[in-house]
Amino acid sequence: MSFSERTNTVRWIIISLCFLIISLILWNTYTFFQIFKNEERLKMNLFVNAQITIVNADENTDVELPLQIINNNTSIPAVVILYDKVVSSKNVPDEILNDKKKRDALLKTLKRENEPITFEYATGKYQTLYYGNSALLNKLKYYPIALLLIVFLCIALIYNFYKSTKMATQNKLWAGMAKETAHQIGTPLSSLIGWVEILKTEEIDHSITTEIEKDIERLQTITDRFSKIGSVPVLEVHDIVAETLNSYEYLQSRFSKQVAFSYKAPQEPVFSLINPILHSWTIENLVKNAIDAMKGKGSLDLQIEQDSQHVKINIKDSGTGIHKKQFKTIFEPGYTTKKRGWGLGLSLTKRIVEEYHDGKIKVLNSEIGKGTTFQISLNKKVQ
Repeated sequence: MSFSERTNTVRWIIISLCFLIISLILWNTYTFFQIFKNEERLKMNLFVNAQITIVNADENTDVELPLQIINNNTSIPAVVILYDKVVSSKNVPDEILNDKKKRDALLKTLKRENEPITFEYATGKYQTLYYGNSALLNKLKYYPIALLLIVFLCIALIYNFYKSTKMATQNKLWAGMAKETAHQIGTPLSSLIGWVEILKTEEIDHSITTEIEKDIERLQTITDRFSKIGSVPVLEVHDIVAETLNSYEYLQSRFSKQVAFSYKAPQEPVFSLINPILHSWTIENLVKNAIDAMKGKGSLDLQIEQDSQHVKINIKDSGTGIHKKQFKTIFEPGYTTKKRGWGLGLSLTKRIVEEYHDGKIKVLNSEIGKGTTFQISLNKKVQ
């Protein structure tokens, strides 16, 4: 038997034992409830006998014991009725007994809880005792419900733990695959670099080899990104304006001329604590997401602003727009409105900005049919 099969077998054994233990607890609780209910019935029979003794008592009757039996009932609500009139009662407020509607409602409730006891207190004369469950018995009655709620809560916690563990295992697998992919790409990249050096020696337009070198450098950056998955990134102080525009301009040269790129940024450097490779990934994801929203045609504007503490990067497109109720949903893993894609781009972007760079990302504004503006806010670093 494989490890996986043994694990599943053990899991099902544990689950079966848990259900067996729960069933035994519920059965014992039900049994105890019935035992206590029968004991209270016996107490009420004694109550009835004490009531008969007191009703028929004369000067020679010892009523001390009957009175003690009646007075010792401090927990069970009881009402003795004769021809729709209250003869005596215990543990029932007078305000209920004095109000006919409330009294009738009480009697119906008591009748649902226990079968009334009709007794003959004199020849041909009868009274009826209505009684309910004691507070202790009511608590015991609701105990199984509380137990089931606790059990369901435990099951939910176990399921959540199992699901989280499974996701963590999958994340480790994906991280391992990403690192292996980066390692495998490294070999052909080295070869491409060699071929570019050979091309430089030939009579070829210098601009062609320059562009090829840019693409190779980009591939090396992407390889570096994947190799860092699952690792804590190293943050350094960089000029956020230069790093952002460098990625933005590279993407501009690689997309269709039907997309009108524009940007506005401070002339002076603005420093922030970032990882350049991951920051480049963030800009790339947002730009590609914007171009997809515009279906490859429209205007794309990037603006970098700053205040005393933060630097803000706004990326605005002229795409289809986003409904307000989706402003937070779009950052969830797996969420996508595209026919293709896994819905990981914006989720990854949010993680890079907020978890690694200690910043914030949000949909600043959006109008259906007019476009969307995403905003990244990062902390400034004084040089």
